[in-house]
Amino acid sequence: MTGTHDLSIDCAGETVCLLPERALWWPAQRMLMVADAHFGKAATFRARGVPVPAGSTVQAVARLDAMLARLPVAHVAWLGDLLHAREAAGALSALAAWRARHADVACTLVRGNHDRHAGDPPAGLCFNVVEEPWTVGPFALCHEPQAVPGRYVIAGHVHPGVVISGRGRDRLRLPCFRFGPGCALLPAFGEFTGLWTAPAALDEALYGVADDKVWRLGG
Repeated sequence: MTGTHDLSIDCAGETVCLLPERALWWPAQRMLMVADAHFGKAATFRARGVPVPAGSTVQAVARLDAMLARLPVAHVAWLGDLLHAREAAGALSALAAWRARHADVACTLVRGNHDRHAGDPPAGLCFNVVEEPWTVGPFALCHEPQAVPGRYVIAGHVHPGVVISGRGRDRLRLPCFRFGPGCALLPAFGEFTGLWTAPAALDEALYGVADDKVWRLGG
């Protein structure tokens, strides 16, 4: 069941739930959508000589486990950029352990730009790998936002965020979901990914993620 901090909205005639774990739940299909996990990004930076903290993949996998513990997930749709780069191969052990815990859950990866460099998941992980757009019901699941005639697009790639200004110079940057008339952008699921904070269009609705809750911000 969904939690009190999830937010249910109507999208293309379907009820979907925006989750504070930075993922989207489609109850009718028992499908969880996750964009831009970028597993192994911190390890990639360290391999290239940039000193960044470890543990980002462990945190992301823990959030996956938490969602699957409370939702009857039958299928996880990964909307691109599963691994950050070839140097991220060390993260595969954590992903393999997660896969072993949830072997009955189907996984489909919609290839993103990083996947083309990092390579497809090993066959032992039992991922179905497809090119974008992948159409499911009224939706076209993509990595990069684009127009798909006759479908509502759900994508990632840009790591959407929002800047909230307080008193004085106080500013807070939050990940967010962005829903426009023909395309929704999911926040990056991975840690250590940065935020794209372009102003919202007049026909866009923004939903921020803070304090383990999803909030409607405007639009």
